[in-house]
Amino acid sequence: MALNPPLTDWRGKSVWLVGASSGIGQATAHALHAQGARVWVSARNAAALHAFTLTHPGAQALPLDVTDTAAMRAAARTVLAAGPLDLVLYCAGHYQALRATDYDLAQMLQHSEVNYLGALRLLDAVLPDFVARRAGHISLVSSVAGYRGLPNSLAYGPTKAALANLAETLYLDLKGSGVAVSLICPGFVQTPLTAHNQFAMPALLSPAQAADEILRGWRKGQFEIHFPRRFTWGMKALRLLPYRAYFALVRKVTAL
Repeated sequence: MALNPPLTDWRGKSVWLVGASSGIGQATAHALHAQGARVWVSARNAAALHAFTLTHPGAQALPLDVTDTAAMRAAARTVLAAGPLDLVLYCAGHYQALRATDYDLAQMLQHSEVNYLGALRLLDAVLPDFVARRAGHISLVSSVAGYRGLPNSLAYGPTKAALANLAETLYLDLKGSGVAVSLICPGFVQTPLTAHNQFAMPALLSPAQAADEILRGWRKGQFEIHFPRRFTWGMKALRLLPYRAYFALVRKVTAL
């Protein structure tokens, strides 16, 4: 049974994607535009956003830094003034591999500012309008890295786990309000973020494939949209292991 109203027809729908200058965000913006949505794209890279609008007639660019509360509110006012917003996707992300033996407070805080606190700023900017209209859809991009603790993910993993908890709580609080909530948990996707990885990434997808999975999940009314399933189901299974077995398995597989 669908946990959200299925999104099957994007013609005339207004969608704001925050973190859409590359990777999953840009690919999803492209896919939505192709299906007739009115697309707003935001990120720090104004040049990339402008280039996107040149090849996607009608798309609007709103450059912003997600760590800037005032900028987020100003961008939201622009979007909302243009008409009802149907869906907002938060896919801004920061990633750097980090282990406790090389603890870096600046990186820890930067991950939190972009990956998690930026989402809170977006909610501050759009949630009151959604609740007042009793309509709208909030979609947050987390990661399978948030399922359980992993080596090299000291800064990144906790922020993605926080996003998942946030989405779950939002869903419970907003159920029956007319506001839908979905959580997106990708495995490995070929993006500027994962380009830093120095290991083989299993079941690696292209951004276009990730976008197809996201739209499929929205079409089915899913709460959690996770992909590729041949990889993510295995990651989900790891959550069932007791700590002794989990820690031993991770050390064996990663040699860390």
